[in-house]
Amino acid sequence: MNQTPPEISLVVPCYNEEGNLQALADAITAALDPLSISYEVVITDDASTDSSWTLLKKIAATDPRFRIQRFKDNGGESAASWAGMKAARGRYIITLDADLQNDPRDVPKFLQALDQYDCVCGTRVATRGKGDNFVRIASSHIANWVRNKLSNENISDAGCTYRAFRRECLTNIKFFKGAHRFLPTLIKMEGFQVTEIPVTNNPRFSGQSHYGVWNRLFKSFYDLLAVRWMKKRMIRYEIVEKLN
Repeated sequence: MNQTPPEISLVVPCYNEEGNLQALADAITAALDPLSISYEVVITDDASTDSSWTLLKKIAATDPRFRIQRFKDNGGESAASWAGMKAARGRYIITLDADLQNDPRDVPKFLQALDQYDCVCGTRVATRGKGDNFVRIASSHIANWVRNKLSNENISDAGCTYRAFRRECLTNIKFFKGAHRFLPTLIKMEGFQVTEIPVTNNPRFSGQSHYGVWNRLFKSFYDLLAVRWMKKRMIRYEIVEKLN
């Protein structure tokens, strides 16, 4: 196997996505192969109870660019995302969901924006009506408003985990359960430049969403308060001169 680190690592958390995985793999290769850029796909199976792991092993056996790992126990989206990011070897890391609502054909737009920014976040504000129902859209709007209000942020779609960033953005990040929702803020706190770009929001290819109003707002409220506390208490300094 080629030991040279790839330019891009796509990081995908997976839980009970047996109906989406082959289509996801096909979509990724169709979108990225023409770019003539080296990449890998790191998929973390969050102890799925369906046939996801069996399918992932077949995909990885066919294409060594797909690197897979499986949790012993269900750890949640943050844990699966963080495990994938830790395993990623690319210069740039792109996180996306396994359900194909995030379109791999948007990857070139992320790479272009990374020429000027350290972290690029996808926003579905203009496209949500094409892929989600009213309840999901409404709960997302409410959650975004609350998060921005309490954390003094201006991220228009914090619930969109389709993001790209330089791997050094993660160097000092302290990840925790629910942190995937606040990754742009955590990266900003480390002094990196963050921006947003519009992304496609496809209808879910197969299966049901594992996250609803409870996950988007109420369950993440304590996490939001933790981030708010961290922003206020973070130590900041700049050394202007030193000897020896």
